[in-house]
Amino acid sequence: MKYNITEKKEKNATYRMLLRPELVDEIYEKILQKLLVDKIYQDPKYSAKQLAEELKTNTRYISAVINLRFQQNYSSLINEYRIKQALYMLIDNRYQDKTIEEIGRMSGFANRQSFYAAFYRQKGITPKEYRDQQQEKRKK
Repeated sequence: MKYNITEKKEKNATYRMLLRPELVDEIYEKILQKLLVDKIYQDPKYSAKQLAEELKTNTRYISAVINLRFQQNYSSLINEYRIKQALYMLIDNRYQDKTIEEIGRMSGFANRQSFYAAFYRQKGITPKEYRDQQQEKRKK
């Protein structure tokens, strides 16, 4: 099996049910702000704990809101945004001189392995294969 991808297990945390809908909405909006405006995913060391501290809440609430609203965990959410950034950079002419590893780092991945594994998990191909495919399409 390529890149050691494991299936997600369904968990039912009781504390999720205890969150008021208004609080879920409020935290969700703040998380979106952090992702879309502040681009927290570009920092490979940015943690759920840091996010919770900045939003003046706790990691359990962060985790619950991400799970409820995005249907994934913190790492998957952050990697999703990193991959979106990488997809853009891999085909943008301004980044053609950058290596795939540099694009991975610029997108927020700490190392090549985590970049390739997350990319493959989401896209089913490697970043290099993606870039090559896109360049082939342009030639036609």
